[in-house]
Amino acid sequence: MDLKGTKTEANLQEAFAGESMARNKYSYYAAKAREDGYEQIADFFEETARNEMEHAKLWFKLLNNDEIPGTLENLADAAAGERYEWTEMYDTFAKEAEEEGFKRIATLFRMVAAIEKHHEERYNRLKANIEEGAVFEREDAETAWICAKCGHIHVGKKAPVICPVCKYEQKYFQLVATNY
Repeated sequence: MDLKGTKTEANLQEAFAGESMARNKYSYYAAKAREDGYEQIADFFEETARNEMEHAKLWFKLLNNDEIPGTLENLADAAAGERYEWTEMYDTFAKEAEEEGFKRIATLFRMVAAIEKHHEERYNRLKANIEEGAVFEREDAETAWICAKCGHIHVGKKAPVICPVCKYEQKYFQLVATNY
């Protein structure tokens, strides 16, 4: 049976949003409880946050034919969501905050919009890497790849299919990035 346009679909979307928001909120509460010296209370908030995450996953999967969509589809969806946030949502929010005299909040909305633009660009680049077969292979023979499990560095056009040190699969290799 198709959910599209039904009240049940709307309810699943609201349930997903509510559980997702609760998960984040309880994670913040846990950190504050820990800061205030209440370890047991922090643990309960964290446990409940994990429960809420599982509830959200249940509703999300039901909205997506009982599965998490594939990575290409997820990257396209993520890019579209980030695009909406920086081109429409935060722009509107900033204008409204400014009209109501909340200049600092308007500035923050605009600054976050710039971050969302970067997120969209990154998701689009990652999607293109998959489509072009460039996730584990590059043109440059001097490309450095690092195993995220053991730290082995391999230099070459392709990441190894299996890490020669720890024997983990290629999926754990990524480009070496120096940002320090």
